[in-house]
Amino acid sequence: MENLTTAPCGNDCDCTPDAAQLADFSRAIHALGGKWKLEILSSLMHGAMRFGALRRSVAGITQHMLTTQLRELELDGLVSRTAFPGKPLRVEYELTDAAYGLEPTFKEMLSWSRLYGGARLAASQVTQEA
Repeated sequence: MENLTTAPCGNDCDCTPDAAQLADFSRAIHALGGKWKLEILSSLMHGAMRFGALRRSVAGITQHMLTTQLRELELDGLVSRTAFPGKPLRVEYELTDAAYGLEPTFKEMLSWSRLYGGARLAASQVTQEA
């Protein structure tokens, strides 16, 4: 496989990345980065969920980590939290319009995973057989 990371672009330029573009990308990575955020967002793509249902949908996440990740997603404007009055208090989480804008990206990631995700599984099986 050819490494194109250091190859010259072929144009008369200095090939320096655009600082504004890198800053935008960094913001996106920060908003979506973390072990659980993409799984949480994926679960919420199907509609609003209560905390307990959301926790059950993301296998392996602790209550503390789910709370932390939801707060960060809320601060980044990707998840909204609605508390309904009553005893006991009922809280639902749902995606904001900004997060629904990620749907095409999620579909592309799923396609990519189906195409290339099996390579890692196949490689680990070959290693185990050897």
